[in-house]
Parts: sequence; C-alpha cells; structure tokens
Amino acid sequence: MLTLPSPIQSITFENQHFYLKRDDLIHPDFSGNKARKFHYFLHYEFPNIQKLVSYGSSQSNAMYSLSVLAKMRGWEFVYFVDHVSDYLKENPHGNYKAALDNGMVICEQQARKREQFGNDVLFIEEGGRQREAEYGIRLLAEEIIAWQKDNSIDELNVFLPSGTGTTALFLQKNLSLFTLDSSLFTKVYTCPCVGDSNYLQKQFKQLEPDAKLYPKIVALQQKHHFGKLYRENYEIWLKLQQETGVIFDLLYDPLGWRTLLAHAEVLQKPVMYIHQGGLLGNESMLKRYFRKFPKISSE
Repeated sequence: MLTLPSPIQSITFENQHFYLKRDDLIHPDFSGNKARKFHYFLHYEFPNIQKLVSYGSSQSNAMYSLSVLAKMRGWEFVYFVDHVSDYLKENPHGNYKAALDNGMVICEQQARKREQFGNDVLFIEEGGRQREAEYGIRLLAEEIIAWQKDNSIDELNVFLPSGTGTTALFLQKNLSLFTLDSSLFTKVYTCPCVGDSNYLQKQFKQLEPDAKLYPKIVALQQKHHFGKLYRENYEIWLKLQQETGVIFDLLYDPLGWRTLLAHAEVLQKPVMYIHQGGLLGNESMLKRYFRKFPKISSE
C-alpha cells in the first residue's frame, strides 16, 4: 500500500548539494510525515474501533491524512476545530475540502479530551503528537541508516522543519539508538515553525524525558509568525521549484530551507532534507500569496 523505503535523490540549491528524502512520494493520498506518524494505525488491527476523532486547524495536513486513514479503515471521522471561516465554508478548498470529500464530520467547537470518548473511539492528538507515531518514524530512521551504509556516508546531518516536533524527536532518538555501536554519525536538525525554540523543547519533553535524545534546534534571528505570509518564503519556494524541479510545501518548507541555509555549521557535512509532503495545503496558501504579492506571482 505504501511505497517504502521512500526514494532519495540528489539536488543542488543555492550552489549547495543536498540529498532529498522524498517522503512526499510514499502514497498519493497518504504521504509525508503523516504517513510515518500514522503508520502504526495502518499496520495494526483495531477490531473495536468504529470512529476516529482528532482536532486542529481547518486546513491542517494531519486533518486530511486522518480522513484518508479513516476511509481506508472504514471508520467514521470526526474532527474538532475552534472556528471555520465563512469564506472557507462557502468556498471549500485545499485540505478542508478534500477531508470533507472523504467523509469527515466537522465540529466547530473546542477540542475534547481522550477521556470523554468510549472504547470504540480512536483519539489522535493534534498533528499526531503521541507515542504511537514512533513506530513509523523508526522505519524512517532504519531507511536512512541503511542508505548511509550503502553509500558509505559515515557522517550525515538530517534537516526537517517542525510543527509539534514529533517527527524530528523520534527520528533523532532512533538514529541515536541505531548508531550507538557503529562508526556512523547521524545528527537531526530542526527549526520551529509553529512557536519558538522553547515551545519546541516543551513538545519534546512531553514525549521523551531524556534530553540527550533531542534533535538540535536552529532558528532564524528574526521572529516568524506561523501562517503569516512572508515575501522571503514565497520567493524561496518559487526558487526551489525552479532550481530543483521539486514542489515543496508552502507553509513549513520555505522557513525550513531559509533556516538551513542560514546555518553554515549544518552544511559542513552532507545534508539530507526530509520532504514531508503537505502539498494539498498549497492550494489555499497560493491563493493568499497571489493576492498579497501579485507582482511576484505574475513574473
């Protein structure tokens, strides 16, 4: 069902060489870091489950991926959001529309807690921030280590932008464990996209008490507000497509690439960038960028 291991390709961007881990190609409708985070729920049977419940924003990549998971497993999918704009209700598009098309039932109210549901309900935290996510991310770590060995790359820096930080955390944890008794050195770097570095550290601590297993957090000097439109983000997203031929996510990847290129210490060793998918969300982001920066869009 899933294309694993995901392919790795060589790209050049800003005169720098990178390895690109194409997790966006795992599955047409169930790809990227969400395919990793939710792999556990695809692999195991849940005979008593009738309904899948989660919560988050109305254009969340996780929301769409969970709608695909529920459809695959024959479960009802109920998703809680604080608010859906009138414009989105009247003009459904992006992840929101695709999830509705998959049968999502949306509840415009404050998210509930796991304890409020019965035994026939599978409750998944926002963005897949829970321990079950480690199952699929461990497979990602295994793929990276196997690739390093096959290509005789003893030292590798892995980079990915973070929302909840779940993927980066469990990836570093398992890479550390797999390389404990070997000559390989594999270090995970990540940047905070939703909050700041302190926020990301708090997310790590909720899932793993041992700080020695945390990835290295790097950030830009200037503050970045999640979901806000930045000219620099739009420009680097367009340039990435032009130079590499690869389409990236417009919400996380521009900040990821800007941060990576700003930290020369990460570039001193071979770098693998994890493409985590999320391209369906580009539809809504592009509409906003077209309106805000029409001159760039027409070039």
